[in-house]
Amino acid sequence: MTTDTKTPFDCWAILELMGHRRLAGHVTEEEIAGHGFLRIDVPGKDITEATQFYAPNAVYAITPTTEELARLFARSHQPEPVMLWELPELPDVEILPYEVEADQYLDEDDE
Repeated sequence: MTTDTKTPFDCWAILELMGHRRLAGHVTEEEIAGHGFLRIDVPGKDITEATQFYAPNAVYAITPTTEELARLFARSHQPEPVMLWELPELPDVEILPYEVEADQYLDEDDE
């Protein structure tokens, strides 16, 4: 009897994505909502700078490398942090009261 065990992907690598992004970090496999994803933990100076998940079809190439080279590459290719996008404040304007006669919205059949 043969037991077919699959070794999950788990290594330091440079991940190249279809959108011409390159990230380096510790890459592992994860299942989310029943689907396989690649998880990359991009290292920062002392902590993980970012964790991102990618569907395999978004990946152009994976280049396994050493932890040292992945950390060196990651220092110069940090992902942009999530930024809050805000609309500019509207200028103060005086809002005039708008009075509406309720009768103008009634159909003749409703009267």
